[in-house]
Amino acid sequence: MSPAGLKAKPIMIQGTMSNAGKSLLCAALCRIFRQDGYRVAPFKSQNMALNSFITEEGLEMGRAQVVQAEAAGITPSVLMNPILLKPTTDVGSQVIVNGEVRGNMRAADYFKYKKQLIPDIMRAYDTLAAANDIIVIEGAGSPAEINLKSDDIVNMGMAKMAKAPVLLVGDIDRGGVFAQLYGTVALLDDDERSMVKATVINKFRGDVSILTPGLDMLFDLVKIPCAGVVPYVTVDIDDEDSLSERLTAGTRKEVDIAVISLPRISNFTDFSPFSRFSGVSLRYVKNLFELGSPDLIMIPGTKSTIGDLKWMRQNGLEAEILKQASRGVPVFGICGGLQMLGRKISDPDNTEGGGEIAGMGLIDTETVFAKAKTRAQTEGNFSGVSGIFEGLSGLRYRGYEIHMGRSAEEKPVMQQGNIYGSYIHGLFDENGIAECIVRALYEKRGLSFDRNAVFDVHAYREAQYDKLAETVRNALDMRLIYRILEEGL
Repeated sequence: MSPAGLKAKPIMIQGTMSNAGKSLLCAALCRIFRQDGYRVAPFKSQNMALNSFITEEGLEMGRAQVVQAEAAGITPSVLMNPILLKPTTDVGSQVIVNGEVRGNMRAADYFKYKKQLIPDIMRAYDTLAAANDIIVIEGAGSPAEINLKSDDIVNMGMAKMAKAPVLLVGDIDRGGVFAQLYGTVALLDDDERSMVKATVINKFRGDVSILTPGLDMLFDLVKIPCAGVVPYVTVDIDDEDSLSERLTAGTRKEVDIAVISLPRISNFTDFSPFSRFSGVSLRYVKNLFELGSPDLIMIPGTKSTIGDLKWMRQNGLEAEILKQASRGVPVFGICGGLQMLGRKISDPDNTEGGGEIAGMGLIDTETVFAKAKTRAQTEGNFSGVSGIFEGLSGLRYRGYEIHMGRSAEEKPVMQQGNIYGSYIHGLFDENGIAECIVRALYEKRGLSFDRNAVFDVHAYREAQYDKLAETVRNALDMRLIYRILEEGL
């Protein structure tokens, strides 16, 4: 599409609200353009999420662009997400620029500061654009946040910088889609409105013909064509944030895994591989009533380790986990979850709010937070694992570490009896690891594990991207999409 030496053609997906489906639609377009023979890369100037990833270079970026890069068939790069905000409190975030921590800022301070990051944004974007045919840009939230528009760097502000035509996506599943789309367009300035080249209705269930009169009336009102109505599609692709439908208690199956849904939970997608076993329930629980008596308790990562441990202590979850652990129920902590399982956590430099707290005392280690963040990909073979999950020994693991705390005697898996912990995110993604854990839980319950439940994780993931792309391709007017790309702004 772009002759050698010319910049890529951009197209931008903006939404009427958060969780309108922008991330998955961007992933779908990345896969579609790749299938059609183009070099394509995703881009989001600023992402706010606690789900993050570490690149081969040891740089940190949002997982949404990692998913989109996988859909595009390319290696994730921090160029695809130059600014990542990781909320630490309700009014502040850790600011990560070009994959490295710039510091913690209150929301008001960041709002004043963010325009200084435009050179970083454009260097990243221009580098990607020079190496690809198409750039699929994702917005954030809504472009019609009129109190934020003046200094916008992620919605219409980004579209202007990249000269990107915009597809505006509305979520019909949450109701009021015509009001969403019309209201958003109405609140845009004239020059912004001219950049919206098509609307898209997302997450539709039912007979599309019923929508036709509404689509005609919407066109009469906004004079913008509808590029398609995308059905509600069920695909097993990692979601971006805690609005995900995965974060529910669910119902118990043959083998039950409970993940503690911490207030500042991060990288909850670490546990997604377990949801792919038909006889396994993967439940995210927030209280004692939801916890029940699971076969395995998982404590995930968090951006506020001390604060979230206090939360568990106050609502009784910690006491119940200790009680169940004493009865032999296995407990597995990842990153911040591992730190909570230790004897003590100290934050002398106020990295995550400061202070010191006694841990749960289930693993003989102590954690001290440092100013520098550990960021690295890691791989190897497990060794010396005993107990119920001894089958992990010898298996190959691959993942990444991203943490401020340093614990004594860090190993791929730290263990004390039926208590396990690891700093490795993505640990369960590699073939055989989740299967080994599930098989052990089946055996403990005296149940037969179905070998037909075993599958190739990577082939499965590719099939899910293809399924998403097929659904979206059939729903969108791809001729219109390509015409919008060619014409640009």
